[in-house]
Amino acid sequence: MTTRRWPAAAVLGVSALLLSACGGDTDLSDAGGGGGDAAAGGSIAADYDLSGLSATVGSKEFTESQILGQITLAALQAAGADVSDQTGLTGTDTVRAALESGDIDMYWEYTGTGWVNILGNTTTELPENLHRAVSDADAANGVAWLEPAPFEDTYRIAATSAFAEEHGLETMTEVAGYVQANPAEGTLCAASEFLNRDDGLPGLQQAYGFEFSEVVELDLGLIYTQVGESCNFGEVFSTDARIVSNDLAVIDDDQSFFVPYNGALTVRQDVLDENPELADLMGEISALLTDDTITELNSRVDNDGEEYDAVAQQFLRDNGFID
Repeated sequence: MTTRRWPAAAVLGVSALLLSACGGDTDLSDAGGGGGDAAAGGSIAADYDLSGLSATVGSKEFTESQILGQITLAALQAAGADVSDQTGLTGTDTVRAALESGDIDMYWEYTGTGWVNILGNTTTELPENLHRAVSDADAANGVAWLEPAPFEDTYRIAATSAFAEEHGLETMTEVAGYVQANPAEGTLCAASEFLNRDDGLPGLQQAYGFEFSEVVELDLGLIYTQVGESCNFGEVFSTDARIVSNDLAVIDDDQSFFVPYNGALTVRQDVLDENPELADLMGEISALLTDDTITELNSRVDNDGEEYDAVAQQFLRDNGFID
């Protein structure tokens, strides 16, 4: 398997736009994707008082994480908290390090990422209740995992609908057989994090007993449009609305390799101890974040061009949390 990076000149302008939109610089001083009107009123203001809380909210750089970060910021603000925006940090390692160092106080993480990448477990023999296992183990690090949302944003491999239909590719087992029989066709577009995670490409290829012949390393935001152009297959997230807008077919993980990735707000335990109402407030909100809901919110940013904070506040407004 060979790996090549996208030529810088070919995507310089697009990457710059994506990074500026996502706040992708790893320097915390440049992070922050908000800037909208202050959130206030609604049921949050009536039911919660977090006026004693001063907190910094972080997120990763991709759309869903940014939206979740902005939902959290607006909710805390409506409850009277003094909040700072450090959303848009690039990659799990960066945002988790910021949490552990105290540079941020909370961010949304995924159970599968917590189990494998943060806690160092394998993808085999998963606990029956992954959230509870991750929460219990991470307590030793001073990190609390609030109740997870119902949505599950998992890694998947996708191809264009036309390519998948032409070659009869519905499952990863079928993809593995096709790539082995047609190595020149086994090209994959993927982002750097997926290429190096045990619950990403290395583990996937081991589980299915094959290797993609060539990997094109791209910024995550470019993959959806480059499947069918620069590669035949691509790394995607299951709740990303760009799957639909780019007419991609998601390949079924028929051997259940990918770990469950339910979203949950992770919070420094000392912050939660001083502000226990935070768990109740975010529990009300996260319970409404279903697969369909989060996909719709993602679509309003990625397909309709709305701003992260505007989408987040409208979600809270539509559900009566803020005015």
